[in-house]
Amino acid sequence: MSAPTSPADLVILGGGSGGYAAAFRASELGLDVVLIEKDKVGGTCLHRGCIPTKALLHAGEVADLAREGEQFGVKTSLAGIDMDGVNAYKDGVISKLYKGLQGLVKARKITYVEGEGRLTSPTTVEVNGQTYEGRHILLATGSYARSLPGLEIDGSKVITSDHALNLDRVPASAIILGGGVIGCEFASAWKSFGVDVTIIEALPHLVPLEDEASSKLLERAFRRRKIGFELGSRFSGVQNTENGVKISLENGKEFEAELLLVAVGRGPVSQGLGYEEAGVAMDRGYVLVDEYCQTNVPTVSAVGDLIPTLQLAHVGFGEGILVAERIAGLNPAPIDYAGVPRITYSDPEVASVGFTEAQAKEKFGEVKTLTYDLAGNGRSQILKTTGAVKLIQAVDGPVVGIHMVGSRVGELIAEAQLIYNWEAEADDVASLIHPHPTQSEALGEAHMALAGKPLHVHG
Repeated sequence: MSAPTSPADLVILGGGSGGYAAAFRASELGLDVVLIEKDKVGGTCLHRGCIPTKALLHAGEVADLAREGEQFGVKTSLAGIDMDGVNAYKDGVISKLYKGLQGLVKARKITYVEGEGRLTSPTTVEVNGQTYEGRHILLATGSYARSLPGLEIDGSKVITSDHALNLDRVPASAIILGGGVIGCEFASAWKSFGVDVTIIEALPHLVPLEDEASSKLLERAFRRRKIGFELGSRFSGVQNTENGVKISLENGKEFEAELLLVAVGRGPVSQGLGYEEAGVAMDRGYVLVDEYCQTNVPTVSAVGDLIPTLQLAHVGFGEGILVAERIAGLNPAPIDYAGVPRITYSDPEVASVGFTEAQAKEKFGEVKTLTYDLAGNGRSQILKTTGAVKLIQAVDGPVVGIHMVGSRVGELIAEAQLIYNWEAEADDVASLIHPHPTQSEALGEAHMALAGKPLHVHG
């Protein structure tokens, strides 16, 4: 089959969150779209990231409930973890979502091309020896699991999150290099499965991009769960042992385990794809864009993990939609990245939107903060979770940061997002009645207290 002769309105290189969102929105707006993907539509998020990790974490939660049923007066015990069964459940979730996505691509009449594409000019992409021309090109080639210099990933003893998602056994012990979102989520899931886990993090706190108070609450919870961690410690080397690996740190400490999971972040997939040759400005592998996701080449845009914005699937969706609307002439507003919700799905969860206290002080000068402990929330007591809601307010102004730690708080961040993005003041939220007994009341009560009318708050 030869490629279409007339140029498409939009040729998209990469069918992950950013690429397919752009394809769907552009198609809805009447544009002619070509979507090129070398693997499977859905990308990292669906096949190797968000969806499978959350499935593992839910299986871990079920394991914990079976182990701890007695505290709810239910006599349960955990007979063991069947990794084949866990993987079948996880893969079943992925498969259902993947089929749904494939159906949407067909229904929207998007030209879908399977194969590895390469940018050959500011308006052409070559795939499988064929050239596809577009009035606009969108680069959405995503990211890969990074390693550190001199740290060889062998896929069996030293692994990335990609390997970790397909383990056919529960390891007895694991060291996780990196205490960010990915490292903390795997630590949490594996601990629930009965793995002896230690996290090594070079920075002074776990989830170091979060507000320090949230990091400290997560660290306290992980200590209670007997998840080990070494903070402010840099990795210096790894060697194979008979039963696994031994890793050394710059401070002289050594740790041994069956596996080493390298979770030091993700890097952009951009090498050898023709971007620089086509004149696209780059920095350390990332494609540089303006606030509308446009590169320095007028016909080329880029979204998702390929550009130096927050590496989150929902950011990719937002950027993809933004580009589709801009190309269709709709004049969309740029994304306020501080207003994007961020969640770590560990047990307990960590969720936030807006600025940390340190960032808010830098931006607004003086700020007012309030912390509401989940001990005062009925639903949290029923769930036996601990944690807090922390609010940061610009003095005599809106709430500019909302930070939550506790079981299921990721589900509360949608309301928090509205509070930040609609520039609500504490009084605005205090006057809204939250349903009882829900964890959402913790958000309401925190704003009541910040507005000077506390209800279930001690002291």
